[in-house]
Amino acid sequence: MNLDHLKLLVALLIVFIGIAGFYYFGDQSELVRVLGVLVAAGLAVAVVLQTEPGRNAREFARGSLRELRQVVWPTRKETTQVTLVVVALVIVVALFLWIIDLGLQKAVTLLVRPDSQ
Repeated sequence: MNLDHLKLLVALLIVFIGIAGFYYFGDQSELVRVLGVLVAAGLAVAVVLQTEPGRNAREFARGSLRELRQVVWPTRKETTQVTLVVVALVIVVALFLWIIDLGLQKAVTLLVRPDSQ
């Protein structure tokens, strides 16, 4: 068992102790109990970040934030225009499908009951 596995095991134990403490101190204020669980989770995260997988996850998050800053977001005008085009196309397709549905309904009605007209 290497040191990273031991640290991950310690982090898991910290989380388990936090959850067990939440129920063990059931007579305490719920705010205090929730804060205890949050502190335990924070300590567990701090321990996990000291491992190789934790460092990899932290570096991935930093890279993701760097990439997110480079995204070119559309302007309000562009967003409005694209939204209006999508709404218009949805209406056109809905009308088209409604007309097709009416035609198919008439065709089925004629096939099933030819004398109903």
